[in-house]
Amino acid sequence: MSTIREQALACRDAAQVVAALGSEAKRALLRDMAAALEAQCAAVLAANAEDMRQAAAKGVQGAMLDRLRLDEARVAGIAGALREVAELPDPVGVTTRRETRPNGLSVERVRIPLGVIAMIYEARPNVTADAAALCLMAGNAVILRGGSEAIRSNLAIAAALHAALRAHGVPEAAVTVLQDLGREAMVELLQLVDIVDLAIPRGGEGLIRFVAEHARVPVIKHYKGVCHLYV
Repeated sequence: MSTIREQALACRDAAQVVAALGSEAKRALLRDMAAALEAQCAAVLAANAEDMRQAAAKGVQGAMLDRLRLDEARVAGIAGALREVAELPDPVGVTTRRETRPNGLSVERVRIPLGVIAMIYEARPNVTADAAALCLMAGNAVILRGGSEAIRSNLAIAAALHAALRAHGVPEAAVTVLQDLGREAMVELLQLVDIVDLAIPRGGEGLIRFVAEHARVPVIKHYKGVCHLYV
């Protein structure tokens, strides 16, 4: 197995290919990713069934187990989300600010790809496809570090996405799923300041705090959701 740094370097190389894709090329890629996921639904569900069995054996139950569970409807929903991202406006190249200085110099703020995004999340297999789609649409490559409970599901979903990447001539490393799920590997990933451009943790407070405390790369984090209950 490649080291964390080797995988990150391959992802960085792939990011250059992704950044060069035009809007329609990215949309076609995401649509084909959705079709590939639907075509490999049986393999994804088989992998998820094993994840569910292992999680139940470890005592996982209730809402946590439900978040992990996939069925045909949920896989169809993930594919639908890929297609929805494909229809979003392309953020790359959009001018968000323009001003003319007193000396006549025109200054613009233009959105460009960041490069390599590290997405760290827990036992929600749908995030594997969602994060990949959003990063690719924004012209970035992504390193996905999911929870150990969902590793088989995540790899199966990634295998479908990789099939579409290959068909479009994009390196599979553009969507890299880490198989080393140890805390040491996560810390190493979060400190690759020369490769990783941004880390995004998605999960509970403990995970987000761990990422924020150990990262040397920039982090977009949240600690609590904005939830309101009206009685």
